[in-house]
Amino acid sequence: MKVAVVGATGLVGSKMLQVLAERNFPVDELIPVASERSIGKEVTFKGKTYKIVSAADAIAAKPNVAIFSAGGSTSLELAPKFAEAGITVIDNSSAWRMDPAKKLVVPEVNAGVLTAADKIIANPNCSTIQMVVVLKPLHEKYKIKRVVVSTYQSVTGTGVKAVEQLMNERKGVDGPMAYKYPIDLNALPHIDVFLDNGYTKEEMKMSNETKKILGDDSVQVTATCVRIPTMGGHSESVNIEFEKDFDLNEVKDLLSKSPGVVLQDDVANFLYPMPLTAHDKDETFVGRIRRDETQPNTLNCWIVSDNLRKGAATNAVQIAECLLEKGLL
Repeated sequence: MKVAVVGATGLVGSKMLQVLAERNFPVDELIPVASERSIGKEVTFKGKTYKIVSAADAIAAKPNVAIFSAGGSTSLELAPKFAEAGITVIDNSSAWRMDPAKKLVVPEVNAGVLTAADKIIANPNCSTIQMVVVLKPLHEKYKIKRVVVSTYQSVTGTGVKAVEQLMNERKGVDGPMAYKYPIDLNALPHIDVFLDNGYTKEEMKMSNETKKILGDDSVQVTATCVRIPTMGGHSESVNIEFEKDFDLNEVKDLLSKSPGVVLQDDVANFLYPMPLTAHDKDETFVGRIRRDETQPNTLNCWIVSDNLRKGAATNAVQIAECLLEKGLL
């Protein structure tokens, strides 16, 4: 199978190549695509080197699927061109997520919505993905009314420049700033741009995307998204109010059996999810599960996942795997 990776030299793009190799996706020919300045450079995949080509050359090569991680404006420009050529696009940017005509997919949650007509498929926001993987089984069992989430997000979510800023600050070296303020020894309650309602775009993504993925507009989500000086994964403190009451042991049992979820909830032995231990793993980890004692039918939990893997590359490759299983590639 011919597979194009658009944005192959970026943080997520290089992680896409790693995940495609690790999961043994049937890549007979890799077509790496990047910006004009990278054309002609090489990337390595499964021990072979491939030259980076232009988008036009990639379309002409007629890949079966193109996995995009090249930013929203690039996706808006190029994804329709790939789709018009009959190439299925899985896009990691925010460009198509809330387009009513496009599917927004987390395979463990809503793979059933995929059809042969879907030529541009959206990969959700990293913070949304890890949260809905945990919410889905709970919503089916107890019906979620409202979610209050605060995130603690890795600098890798911003990109290479942010990682370099953090490392430069640790070394006391001046360099380019990805953020308005220093990130080391700091926390920035500001991810993406601020909107007229006082929320950031990231916070509204979590609200709107959750409803679309769960297929239920009645689920209310309010978020505060914070960038912290860590790498390896995003963490979330999540408060979930249900319509029905629950049994804590039943909740833990349900989550332990849910696809893509790993229960790490043994406080007596100091076992709980952390970015350090979630790093480079495909699963979503959940722990610190406890009843909210201030109101009925409400639960607190802590969710951690590698934002470059399940939050981006792994989810995109899993979508491709679903399409393959359904005979749609």
